[in-house]
Amino acid sequence: MKIVTLVENIVKSGNLWAEHGLALYLETDNRKILFDTGQSGLFMQNAEKLGIPVEEIDSVILSHGHYDHTGGLYPFLERNNKAVIYAKEEIFIPKYCGKSIFAGTPLNESLIKDRIIFVDRVTELDENVFIMPHTKIYFPVDTHFKEFNKKVNDRIVPDEFDDELFLTIKHNNKLNILTACSHRGVTNICETANNHFNLPVRLILGGFHMSDCTTEQYVHILYYFRTIKLKTIGLSHCNGLEKYAAMYQECESHLFYNYTGNTIRI
Repeated sequence: MKIVTLVENIVKSGNLWAEHGLALYLETDNRKILFDTGQSGLFMQNAEKLGIPVEEIDSVILSHGHYDHTGGLYPFLERNNKAVIYAKEEIFIPKYCGKSIFAGTPLNESLIKDRIIFVDRVTELDENVFIMPHTKIYFPVDTHFKEFNKKVNDRIVPDEFDDELFLTIKHNNKLNILTACSHRGVTNICETANNHFNLPVRLILGGFHMSDCTTEQYVHILYYFRTIKLKTIGLSHCNGLEKYAAMYQECESHLFYNYTGNTIRI
């Protein structure tokens, strides 16, 4: 399997474009999968330059309902007429930064009609590739809900990201995890996957929402990674370069920044 970062906050190559958002492309022997769609359709321009035909993508997985992960969905659906969308049913609940700035995903029924599957249980999308729709909060310290809200029954209430999901890939009796923002906590995500499959986590790739985390959260995350002897970490998007630099000095795992255009293989 190969995993290509189609768009992310940072780019190294002058041939590609970056934006605040995340879109990952996974290719197995059987499927072509898009995990999130970035803030806009920009990821498709990068895909074209990287030789990835977006028209051939079979599946789209939406990690949660924030605009910087779903904003490219409708431009993508206008170009691709076959991909099935996988998301949680709460994906279209209006989301806000603070109480007034809309940060969610508008519903376009004409484009998603008959193309979306709402996931409410662990789902094997392809051989050893699993959609994980529930993250149990084992460590309350590692949650990132501050200043995020949603509208329910015309009331603005705190958002605890019931719409968030992640991917787990089994390989050689180890787990490789793809996450987007980890609002419910990267350590809670790892613990959820480990307890479900009873296998150790080898790699975690994505955003951990550490750019404005507290010292307590930062220490907890590093301690947890050391405890589970995590081998490889690929940071993206909502971590921030400052936290990446700090973790590079202190983390015992192999750590790299997963920038736009980067490709890894499992």
